[in-house]
Parts: sequence; structure tokens; C-alpha cells
Amino acid sequence: MSAAPELAGQVALVTGAAKNIGRAIALELAAAGARVAINTRTSRAEAEAVVNEIRAAGGSAAVYMADIADAAQVAGMHADIAAALGPVDILVLNASVRREIPFADMSFEEWRQVMSISLDGSFHCVKAVLPGMLAAGRGSIITLAGDTALTGAVGKVHSSSAKSGLVGMTRALARELGPQGIRVNCVSPGHFNTTRPAGRAARPAASGHIPLGRYGDSAEVAATVRFLCGPGSGFITGQVIHVNGGQWMF
Repeated sequence: MSAAPELAGQVALVTGAAKNIGRAIALELAAAGARVAINTRTSRAEAEAVVNEIRAAGGSAAVYMADIADAAQVAGMHADIAAALGPVDILVLNASVRREIPFADMSFEEWRQVMSISLDGSFHCVKAVLPGMLAAGRGSIITLAGDTALTGAVGKVHSSSAKSGLVGMTRALARELGPQGIRVNCVSPGHFNTTRPAGRAARPAASGHIPLGRYGDSAEVAATVRFLCGPGSGFITGQVIHVNGGQWMF
């Protein structure tokens, strides 16, 4: 008799899961046996496609439309998930806004839009799922940062600041929630074809920027998230795991 998948019976909420890395994470957690709540703010058709793919493979998933920057929408989404799938055991905070603009040209509204999704949205989502995790005495929270959180980047003062904030949030929550059996970790992707700005050609792998000689695949980030949610990482919390092909070594 084959063993049950390592996340069987657990419920995972993945924000920004309609495409790219979020989609890959949703598929991977479903393959591990989790019932997956696919969150998106506007991309319903893409989110439904992810759900159909998961169900076709024998998994369980559903779409939950919500702007995570809005506390009321998050509360409503969480209530719907709990009623349909059960309490959330795994929270993956993937949703973000990826834009480039020189700081001199950046408006406060553009700054706040990035902050409201990456930081305010993470706050709202953690607050929503935390009571259930505390009651269960376990849980896994994964944030998604990026190399620019530690290196900075031209045109990305807003997103670099937000991602740095997520790293700090990860470590502080890990210290605070560890005694209650809740683990909090951060996955920090490097250069992936899905994250290259539109219109910018990929740099040749032979350029030497990435020691492994290639761009990453979203599935590699997803596999790291799966590991951090599973029993094999039971003694890992408060860590930033860099998935960047060795481009930056921290």
C-alpha cells in the first residue's frame, strides 16, 4: 500500500495563484495532497484553468476572488474557504505587484499600491488564518521575497522595500509563533523567465551572471515551497531560502 501524500488532509491558501510562480506552487501543493484555495484579484479565467488542471490530476481546488489589500475581502474569502475546504493549514503569500519606475518619478499612490498588496495584504491574510492555526497547534506560512530585497534594484525602490519588509515579517513571526507550533519561512526567487519585464530580452546563460548557467523554472520554486510545508522541514523556521542558481550568495 502506497503512503498518502505528505500534505494529505491539509488546506493551502495561495495568493496570486492564477499564473507564473503562484500557479506552479498551487499545482505542486495539490500534487502533495493539499486542498488548494486559488486566490486571485482579477484573473478569474487563468485561476479557473489552474483549478481544472488540479482536478484533472485528481486533486481538489477552488477559486477565491479577493483583493488581499482589503481586510474585509480577505475575511470574507477566509470564511468561504473554511466553510468549503476547512481551516487553512498552509498560507503562501505570493501575490505582489511587479513594476519598474525611477524613484524620482514614483508617485505615493504607486508606492502604496505595492505596499498594500505585499505588506498590508500579508498582514490581513496572516490575521485571518492565525486563529485556526493556533487552535490546531500547527501551521506553515511561506512568504515570497526576491533577491532585490537584499541587493536593491534600479526602478524597484517600492518592491525592494516591500520584499525586505516581508523578510522582516517572516523572521519576527517565526520567533513569535514558533512556540505555538507554527513555522514561518521565506522563499526568495532569483531570475526566472516569468519575472523578466515585458520587452526585455533574456540575457544569455553564458554571460556568467548565474553560476548554474540558466534561468530558473517556476516548478523549482514550487518544489521548495512544498518542502517547507511538509514534515521533512519540521525543524526549519525563520529562514530565507534563496532559489537563484547561485547568482547571489547570502
